[in-house]
Amino acid sequence: MSFSRRDFLASTALGSLALGLEARGGEVKKSPGGSAEAFPQPGSGTSKRPIIVCAHNGLAYLDRAYEHLTKGGDTLDSAILVVTGPEDDPNDDSVGLGGLPNEEGVVELDACCMHGPTRRAGSVGGVRNIKNVSRVAQAVMQHTGHVMLVGEGAERFAVAMGYPRENLLTERSRKVWMLWKEYHSGSDWWGPGLADPKWQAPDAKSDKPQAALWQQRVLQLTDRAADLGIEEEFRLAAAYRVLYPPTGTIHCSALNEKGEISGITTTSGLAFKLPGRCGDSPVIGAGCYTDQDVGSAGATGSGEENIKVAGAHTIVENMRHGMSPQEAGMDALKRIVRNYNNDMNKLRFVDMTYYILRKDGAYAGVSLWEGYSKGNPHKIAVHDGTKRAEETAYLLKGFSESFPPLPKIPAELKKDSEYLK
Repeated sequence: MSFSRRDFLASTALGSLALGLEARGGEVKKSPGGSAEAFPQPGSGTSKRPIIVCAHNGLAYLDRAYEHLTKGGDTLDSAILVVTGPEDDPNDDSVGLGGLPNEEGVVELDACCMHGPTRRAGSVGGVRNIKNVSRVAQAVMQHTGHVMLVGEGAERFAVAMGYPRENLLTERSRKVWMLWKEYHSGSDWWGPGLADPKWQAPDAKSDKPQAALWQQRVLQLTDRAADLGIEEEFRLAAAYRVLYPPTGTIHCSALNEKGEISGITTTSGLAFKLPGRCGDSPVIGAGCYTDQDVGSAGATGSGEENIKVAGAHTIVENMRHGMSPQEAGMDALKRIVRNYNNDMNKLRFVDMTYYILRKDGAYAGVSLWEGYSKGNPHKIAVHDGTKRAEETAYLLKGFSESFPPLPKIPAELKKDSEYLK
């Protein structure tokens, strides 16, 4: 039987979009009282000092940061050496240069930091045209009497501090944004017009099964991605970003041999967000919190949900009152679950990962769900003389689901795709 390129793309794309559906919202361990309990997993330990704990997308940058830390470098400077790696990488569309833009095609960045030894903090939100907002947040801390600057004022401050303005929208991110605009063009003038040979009337009411409609949408997106010049190996990933706008963030906490500790979080936020939207990353106490007496915590994931539980602050306070790093993180996750009354029909669209480091070197990585998809668990990165990635401990067994929900995909169309891993 012949197997055309279109058949291959259909099955592969649908398989890609179906990743994680098998277990999403699935088995959840319950306590006798009905509340969710954590599944014990790797992702926590007691370590010697110095140590750095960060999001998994900082793994490649840990060596240089750890060397800086062991040679007497400041803990915040060491953490910034981790997060500026993804900020500088044009192929990392989660932070900094090349970050996916807001709905108007403008990259807006957020960051905050806390310096344990001096008990200071700095934050910036909604910053345009400045790549390394992690360093700008540090500059707010060091060179002003304020804690947070936002928008145009934060950009002008960055320029005054010597950070150059530059276009943060790379060609790849611009093309993904164009694809997103055209896909959502049913009520505007974006996308191919009536005269375009590829124009098709929208399916207002269709008798096609939902899986067939999704197949058609994915094929249209991958074909249009080709027309926009998106490289072939990235077209399925681009389609996925359009259908399910990702969040993207990196956090890092660093602890030196003397017990000094600092933390920082930086992000480009939710892709295609409303202009001016800030998530948890610039909010001290949510995206990042450090207390020199206790430890440090940071977050990635559903920013709005983390703001509502003041996640990083909650975790540090829990450790102050005697909880272990893992217990402290699980308690914050349970607060998110509580806010939705344990409703898995809603919680499956929420996810959160916390990165936790106590002053004595004990650490943990915890997440709301097991991972993004089957074979793609949540991970943290750790360096205490040995660089490694570790899976998180998770509260709910299964995989988070992107919003809006997918229809049920026929089993014969479920295939793994390397493009989305």
